[in-house]
Amino acid sequence: MEYLKKSDFTGSTEGMRYRLEKNGDRLLCTIWPEPFNYHTTPAEEKESEEFTFDRDGVEDAVRWMNDRLFKEHDRFSVAASKWKEYKLT
Repeated sequence: MEYLKKSDFTGSTEGMRYRLEKNGDRLLCTIWPEPFNYHTTPAEEKESEEFTFDRDGVEDAVRWMNDRLFKEHDRFSVAASKWKEYKLT
């Protein structure tokens, strides 16, 4: 929790990237498919949910991310295979 008070936490798993950040007195969790980072991914590719800013909120966020990964497995599982299709300008 101390880390999240000062900095965003990002990571990825199985083609899904995620970001946890303090948003006022709430915890904002955002997910999106690979390959790009949060700032270069179009808004329409991102999905967010808010939780309480406490340990229970972090656990709820992890459950939500796992649920999204399970329900949208096809969307995330193909993300890594699309790396060659992307071109940076």
